[in-house]
Amino acid sequence: MAEDVKPAQAPAGQIDDDRPVHTEETLPPEVQAPLAAFSGREPESPQWFKDAIAQAPERVFVESLGSKLEVLTWGEVGKPGLLFVHGNSAHADWWSFIAPFFAKDYRVASMSLAGMGASDWRERYSFSDFADDAEAVSRAVGLYEGGRKPIYIGHSFGGGQVFFAAVRNPQNMHAAVMVDTGFGPPPEELAKRQAQMEAIKNIPTVDRPSRVYPTLEAALLRFRLMPPQAAGNPFIADFIARRSLKEVVQPDGSKGFTWRFDPNMWAKLDRERAMSGQFGQDAGVTTPMVHIYGAKSRIVEHRKAGAPSPFPPGMVEIEIPDAHHHIMIDQPLALVAALRALLAVWPAK
Repeated sequence: MAEDVKPAQAPAGQIDDDRPVHTEETLPPEVQAPLAAFSGREPESPQWFKDAIAQAPERVFVESLGSKLEVLTWGEVGKPGLLFVHGNSAHADWWSFIAPFFAKDYRVASMSLAGMGASDWRERYSFSDFADDAEAVSRAVGLYEGGRKPIYIGHSFGGGQVFFAAVRNPQNMHAAVMVDTGFGPPPEELAKRQAQMEAIKNIPTVDRPSRVYPTLEAALLRFRLMPPQAAGNPFIADFIARRSLKEVVQPDGSKGFTWRFDPNMWAKLDRERAMSGQFGQDAGVTTPMVHIYGAKSRIVEHRKAGAPSPFPPGMVEIEIPDAHHHIMIDQPLALVAALRALLAVWPAK
């Protein structure tokens, strides 16, 4: 996620906890503006990263439910399918330096959810529609052509969508991997955070949309991660931030830059279905599942403090050391290694 935003609490039982809202919270400089030290310059990056992003994906649009969805693909059609799903207010390029590591053995796709990235915005959003979108993307870009159903891999809010799709449509998925996925704060935090909502100002609305910045440099200075954390690898944060922005023309004819996500997505999101009984512990999960999480993640802190989770009992979980919520920024190669090792032996054939 981007811009000067923080997560705020939505209704109890909600699948994810990363609603973006503007706030006056004071954060350390490295968290408040992780790219400020570079003044618009691209940070130096290691060779592995340069090699990964040099494997440019094919960029296509897939139509689903009347919307055009941005999809990036790597690898040959006819190999087993992997579908990567990003977090809230993010986009498909959050996986562009991870996905190439799987292109030799898989047909890989990374999609921008409706309302995010270059995908169309909608009048309303729902978990059911996101699940249908994922299936439409998988069919359209050949993720079924390898002789089995695709494996879904989702981070944060995207992990929540993967979990929902696995419960709702297990027939469409070989297995599901959630990456640092949470389902709300601990109960004792709920009242406090709901009270804090009263003090929050400048929530983006139809009448007050996302801010437009005069230059790319000015916009990059406002990029930060949600939940708040320092960027473990600034070159990755910079790569993501640049692809989180789009150039726009303002009413006075001047040009500027703004974020690519629908600022009203959360207000338009229908969570009723996601909060129903079928989405809880009694959901009867049959899809093989694994959860990968950062050892320093706030998601883990919330769960240890009693936050709700519909994950099935006994589900395998893998910890990535020295990583916060955004594991692909903090420990990208460790995440790649964990996923490759996991997929080599799981799920059982």
